[in-house]
Amino acid sequence: MTCTDPIADMLTRIRNGLQANKQEVEMPSSSAKLEILRIMQEEGFITGFGTSDEGSYKCVKVVLKYGEENERVINGLDIVSKPSLRIYAGWRKMPRVRDGLGIAIISTSQGVMTAESARGKKIGGEVICKIW
Repeated sequence: MTCTDPIADMLTRIRNGLQANKQEVEMPSSSAKLEILRIMQEEGFITGFGTSDEGSYKCVKVVLKYGEENERVINGLDIVSKPSLRIYAGWRKMPRVRDGLGIAIISTSQGVMTAESARGKKIGGEVICKIW
């Protein structure tokens, strides 16, 4: 079965893994997913990730992050831009997530980055998702 929105599928797998208290989740790999996971790791929302060649396709394993008392580090994942409705924002209108407690991930002409980085570089782009 083909997936029409692989980024939304990735975020859903992460959300479901967190709700089930899994240590890691696995999904098909792509360069866009790896860039989003890189940002999530840099911002401290996941412990890490790695790719592997199992079978006929590449997959990525994401190691989820929990607090000291096994509480979730990620409280919410919200997909903003969908294949049916793309959401774009200029650098002045970049979204702020929970007054700076979360991040928005933006796809720009200079690559995938957080909304704060895009605002600092004064470039706009497609708002992919919000994480808090």
